[in-house]
Amino acid sequence: MRIRNFWAALLIGVPLAFMAAFFLVPFGVVVMASFQDKAGAWSLENYARILGDSYYPNVLYVTFKLSLLATQVSFLIGYPIAYYIVAVVQSRAARRFCYILVIMPLFTSNIVRSFGWMILLGRQGLVNTTLMTLGLTERPVPILFTELSIVIGLTYILVPFMVLTVAGVLQTIDRSLVEASLDLGASRFATFARVTFPLSLPGVVAGSLIVFTLAVSAYVVPSIMSGGRTVVMAMSIFEQYGSLFDFNFGAALAVGLLVVTLVLIALSLLFIERQPSGRQGVNG
Repeated sequence: MRIRNFWAALLIGVPLAFMAAFFLVPFGVVVMASFQDKAGAWSLENYARILGDSYYPNVLYVTFKLSLLATQVSFLIGYPIAYYIVAVVQSRAARRFCYILVIMPLFTSNIVRSFGWMILLGRQGLVNTTLMTLGLTERPVPILFTELSIVIGLTYILVPFMVLTVAGVLQTIDRSLVEASLDLGASRFATFARVTFPLSLPGVVAGSLIVFTLAVSAYVVPSIMSGGRTVVMAMSIFEQYGSLFDFNFGAALAVGLLVVTLVLIALSLLFIERQPSGRQGVNG
């Protein structure tokens, strides 16, 4: 019994020690630094500077706006892919191959993928060339270095997380519920709307939270795809640390971003919990 308790404590203690050493302690240092001025004295000067300057709240607004758009587009693209893999593909080998195709872009650096999109979305890129060839536009459309290009880049990188999360929940849905709905005369669309989709909402919520948090903290894609014309909070934080060497104010920006993100996530989860559950929708 003692040996079993020892191994159990070891299995729990090692991850906890890792989290404490490489997350909690550094995060505590960042929080402490955010409440200090350049001289090391305790102060709320950094947070007052954030609230007193309209620039940083606007950057925060742009960050959350682009992250929300990327999350919505990732859902619109990722959910059909996940549904197709789980509900349409029957062969296990084919399904595994589909999963490999989904995660394959993750094997490439975000920098490489962002530069690839720069080539596609440029004035002489494939997208503009195709639009002009089809006669949809007479001149190149300015897509690159806009907020739209940032959303496209973030969506491309984050869709696999949405697909894998939603597919994991879709696989757990009892197929007998779908078959019973079809046997009772419901159409496939009605079955999807009343049975499959409500039961897959936990995966949608989890995938959306993952995509949103990754989009909020993204630095590489916004900095490359915007060409510096659109600034998000991660870029501002990097500027304070890497260019201006104002570590205290950079820490305040990082803590503020984290706090606002956690508040938004908590409010969204609270709103979702107050909605009728998917099971109740099926029973209704």
